[in-house]
Amino acid sequence: MTLVVLPLVLARNLQPRANTITLDASTTYQKIIGFGASEAFGHSNQFQNLADPIRRQVLDILFNKTSGAGLTILRNVITTGGIEPKSPGSATNAPTYTWDGNDDGQIWLSETAQNEYGVKTIYANAWSAPAYMKTNNNANNGGYLCGVSGQTCSSGNWIQAYANYLTQYVKDYQSSGVAISHVGFLNEADASFPYDSMRSDGTQAAEVITALRATLDAAGFTSVLINCCDFEGWSLSQTVLQQVKSAGAIDKLGGLTSHGYAGAPGAPFTFSNLPVWQTEWADLSSAWVTSFSSGGTSSGLTWAQRIQSGVTTSNLSAFLYWIGAEPAASSSSAMLVQWTSTSVSASKRLWAFAHFARFARPGALRIKSPSAGGLGVSAFKNTDGTLSLQVINSGSSSVQFTVSGFGNVSQVQPVLTDDKNDFVFGSKIAVASGSFSATIAGMAMMSFIPG
Repeated sequence: MTLVVLPLVLARNLQPRANTITLDASTTYQKIIGFGASEAFGHSNQFQNLADPIRRQVLDILFNKTSGAGLTILRNVITTGGIEPKSPGSATNAPTYTWDGNDDGQIWLSETAQNEYGVKTIYANAWSAPAYMKTNNNANNGGYLCGVSGQTCSSGNWIQAYANYLTQYVKDYQSSGVAISHVGFLNEADASFPYDSMRSDGTQAAEVITALRATLDAAGFTSVLINCCDFEGWSLSQTVLQQVKSAGAIDKLGGLTSHGYAGAPGAPFTFSNLPVWQTEWADLSSAWVTSFSSGGTSSGLTWAQRIQSGVTTSNLSAFLYWIGAEPAASSSSAMLVQWTSTSVSASKRLWAFAHFARFARPGALRIKSPSAGGLGVSAFKNTDGTLSLQVINSGSSSVQFTVSGFGNVSQVQPVLTDDKNDFVFGSKIAVASGSFSATIAGMAMMSFIPG
């Protein structure tokens, strides 16, 4: 990325004024796990089959922490036709597991992200149990896991068999050199879909959580955490997770999860101190757009605001888009990046993610950062003690502001994304006693990091 002078930044210190953003690094909130996306349902395989240099360009733009977005979470799907495609006949019969060492390209992508880009958070999530474990004998169209409360099958109770199946998946990934950090067993279980889907309430989920935690522990995977429950929206997830707590299983979880489709992240969950993830959200219906200020719910500005609100208002520790990259034939904005055999196109949504993923690394703590001047504000203290600040101006006019409390640094580096700039590093700004001043144009996002 080329270093350029940004005319909208005032590179001299000014006295504090009404638009003062006062950071307080002594007041901290949630710990950041990271920001990421998925390449589920064949996209990893498409990705793996890309020829270089395009494949490397896509990898870099997603995961590289010096030239790309620096994503730190990969969400994989546990497919129902994978490691145990045939029924053993009943829940008590010994299963026959199979493993192809590829998992539709997800092994390659996970291994590459882990070993070449330092991605440590690999979330393996099942949309459904295998068909023969379910009340409808179908991986699709909902149905319940046989044996959970209120759901019986002639083939028996499959809760333990499902826990064994998920644990075997973790073992198979380990045998292929990939460490799964988190595992989930539900996806949007509040609805039935004509693809992999399975219904559950919180009481039923608690029964699976209890069995799965014991099974993972017995297999030596005590560090593999269970996420639940990936329902379609915030209030739906809150309801089911409170049921999990009432059933006595919430302390067996590692993370509380929700999607954003049927309700954006809202007021923080107050019933648990576990980290909260927004694990899937995207614009699935709008046309592919690459703009920052226009494009409605596909714009970079929309997603910058959603991420910032998620971490500051909802206390999210992780925020994931649906798909990281797809072939350019897609007509929607369900992904951050598109590719052809000769080119790579990144949306402004991707660069909105970069402002957080690059500058709020895993282990960072969100710090107190009240907004000022109508600007959206978030700030973080990374594990090395450095601070980062994200400022969003959703208005049409430029705003001048002063920042105080940035720490013991002599300079800060501004980074700009707007309709004309993709994560562009600007001229450094002098800092005096932790304070500096800058101007942000309308419809823009800027981050500030130690220079």
